[in-house]
This record gives sequence, C-alpha cells and structure tokens, in this order.
Amino acid sequence: MAAAVASSCCSSTSARPLVRRAGSRSGKLWWAGGVRKARLLSISATAAAPSGVDYAAGTGAAADDDAVAALKVKLLSAVSGLNRGLAASQEDLDRADAAARELEAAAGGGPVDLEGDMDKLQGRWRLVYSSAFSSRTLGGSRPGPPTGRLLPITLGQVFQRIDVVSKDFDNIVDVELGAPWPLPPVELTATLAHKFEIIGTSSIKIIFDKTTVKTKGNLSQLPPLEVPRIPDNLRPPSNTGSGEFEVTYLDGDTRITRGDRGELRIFNK
Repeated sequence: MAAAVASSCCSSTSARPLVRRAGSRSGKLWWAGGVRKARLLSISATAAAPSGVDYAAGTGAAADDDAVAALKVKLLSAVSGLNRGLAASQEDLDRADAAARELEAAAGGGPVDLEGDMDKLQGRWRLVYSSAFSSRTLGGSRPGPPTGRLLPITLGQVFQRIDVVSKDFDNIVDVELGAPWPLPPVELTATLAHKFEIIGTSSIKIIFDKTTVKTKGNLSQLPPLEVPRIPDNLRPPSNTGSGEFEVTYLDGDTRITRGDRGELRIFNK
C-alpha cells in the first residue's frame, strides 16, 4: 500500500513545477497552482525513535576485565624471580599475598563456583609460586625433605594434572639429586597421585593414592618405581595423606588457591 500511495502522490504533483514566490527571501519552494492559490510544500524530517540499544552496555564489564588483567600481571611480577617461593623473604611473602588479594577482590571477592567452572579446572597447571616453599622444604608447611641443606636436592618444575572426569589429581615434581663425585646427579620425576572431590562451592579435598618415581637423563630407560606407602600407624599425625584447599581465583589460564594451613599457591597453564 505504501508503494501505491507514493505513486499517487508523485503522479499528482510531478506535472507542476516548484517555483519561488516573487519577493520571497525565505528560500521556500511553492507548487505552481495555476489560478488557485499557491500551496506551500512543507518537508520535514523526523528522527527515528531510539532503538533501545544501550551503547554503554558492556563498557563496565570491559573495564573490569582490563583491571583483572592488569592485576594478574602485577601478581605474576610480584612472584617472579622467587624460584617458586624458595627464595622468598617475609617482605616477598607479604607483597605476593597483597597482590593475590587484590586480584581475588577484583574478580568479585566471592567464592569460586567450581561446579559451574569445572571445565576451567581441567588440565595441566604449572606452579608459579608457593608461600609454603619459603620454609625451604619440599613439603612446605607439611613434613618434607629439605632443599640444599641435609640433602643435595634441587627442585625443578612442579605441575598439577587435574582430570575432572576421573577425579585424578596428580602433583608432578621434577627434582635433581646430587651424587658423590665423579658420579653425575640423578634427575627424576616424582608423581604423587591423588583423588579429589569438591567440598562446598570452592574447596577441594585431595586423598593420597600413591607415589611413582621415574628417572630421566642417562637413567631414563629404567622402569617407573612405585614408592611403598607408609603404613597409617607409622605416619606422622601431621601427614594424614589428605588435604583441603580453597580455589579463590580461577580463569582459563590462572588459578589461585589457599591451603588449609594458609599456603598461597599460584598456577598457570
């Protein structure tokens, strides 16, 4: 119908030219009306109604994302050069803790929903920092072999491998054991296998299963060795074989956890 109206309008006016009235300085055009009084042609433009789209929507979210990204960089800068925490002083520990709390607060400050973010937990995570290593033992706040003192142990990379389907939670540690001269040091990878379960919304409980040791380098052809488990009645009370920690920050490539003994740990994929 719109097309028909337009066609009718154009056919009724196209035969009459537009003229400027004598003496008029307004610039308005008039239809030539013959013997009839000229009619003023009025042309107006109407602004389209607002579409309802809020162009500012998402700006706050983008700003929040930028703030979180900047705080992640700040946190990683605070712990860089600390050798996973083995070289951390008390000042370093305080600086890392403050930077982690800033990032946790910027991300919402509430508990992480592990059930909803389970896919983000999946994968192989590299330990960037552990406040527990400032004790200079591989066990952190739990019993563990010392580094560089009674035993010539050098800590290498530390990983956590998490499988959310099988509920496997493996701590993987590369270490180098010193040997008397002229023997070369022994390189090996120890895998501490656990099972895990979600406690509440943001906490994880791990239950120890077994430890497997695999040599590397010149001894890489040796088969893996499963370390015998210490009987429960001989295990120190502080080493129960299980532990809990809370995930306080989690995204696709960074994870922050706080242990049941206050340990702060930072992981990257």
